[in-house]
Amino acid sequence: MNIHLSSDESQALLDRLTTRLRRYVEHESPTGDSARLDSLGAIIADDFRALGATAETHPSDTGNHWTISVPGAGTRADELPLLFLAHHDTVWPVGRLAEAPVIIEDGWFHGPGSYDMKGGIVALLEAIAIAQQSSTDRRPLRVLLVADEEIGSPTARHLVEAQRGAVYAAIGLEPPHPGGGIKTSRWGSTRIRLSVTGREAHAALDPASGVSAIDELVDQLVWLRSQVEGVDGMLCNVGSITGGTRANVVPGRASAEIGLRFTSAAVEAELLPKLLSPSPVRAGAIVVAELLSNRPCWEASDVAAELIGAVERASEAVGITFSHGPAAGAADTNITGSLGIPSIDGLGPDGRGAHAPNEAILVASLGQRARLLAEIWHLA
Repeated sequence: MNIHLSSDESQALLDRLTTRLRRYVEHESPTGDSARLDSLGAIIADDFRALGATAETHPSDTGNHWTISVPGAGTRADELPLLFLAHHDTVWPVGRLAEAPVIIEDGWFHGPGSYDMKGGIVALLEAIAIAQQSSTDRRPLRVLLVADEEIGSPTARHLVEAQRGAVYAAIGLEPPHPGGGIKTSRWGSTRIRLSVTGREAHAALDPASGVSAIDELVDQLVWLRSQVEGVDGMLCNVGSITGGTRANVVPGRASAEIGLRFTSAAVEAELLPKLLSPSPVRAGAIVVAELLSNRPCWEASDVAAELIGAVERASEAVGITFSHGPAAGAADTNITGSLGIPSIDGLGPDGRGAHAPNEAILVASLGQRARLLAEIWHLA
């Protein structure tokens, strides 16, 4: 498929892309703000419908999710669809745009949510338009647009898991590695809340009647550290601790939020059940481990070899240097990859500053990614 453009065509392409991206970015959509998310989701769905897609809403109290279906063409129209994973929620609160407005200068598009990941959605829409200008055979395309990805997709996970056996492969539109490299595996990411209930008492007059929830929590964290210290294939961070009321009261409640990262699915399978089943150290204490979120480890495997090969050929066809590697961050491709669906990620535009004040994308990368995604759709 020949998608090489003249300089005038390339500039017109970038103008279209940045205009649409500005519209999306200036529509603030923080995770949990269902009204704003639903409004933006409807806009995005309409943009896909303009390209001949159908769009189905999956209602959720924290923001609706969408399944968008784009027909295939020719002899491949009845093949399994190619799945694209996207999200329209961002980490930025309403009002961030007033502090960091959209600015396009020196080849950069600055704006909250542009890099993670509204730019990827814009590139995909343009890729569909580019591909539809050719008469090549191509499989159908499916887009799962999620409204709560930034907090682990708690209300959309079942929609992601339902893709097993129903799609050819999954491609994530998250930001790439610096320089544009794609992501072919991801660390598992799990959050646990460890809660302790003790018994309050006067710390001086009747300390023996109390059961210190804080002392129990400290002992639990020491035990947890003993389980994970020196284990290859994982990281552990105690991110927050709360508890107690005042110095003269034996504390009756305490809790800690713990972040775990797994680079090995085997280590995750061995350790996670143990960490979720704590036993009290002292009599009278109640200890509960609550799984707040979990994205399983997605390890590199030969399952995705054919897909990676198609991306490499597509990169060569559009003149983009191809590279790939593992990623420390988590996304919905953790789920598809761990389920054995051939998966890759990082097909969004190149840039910088995900979740950071300097968030921006390279304008030229928007056009490059659109052409790359169109070529991938043709080859995969």
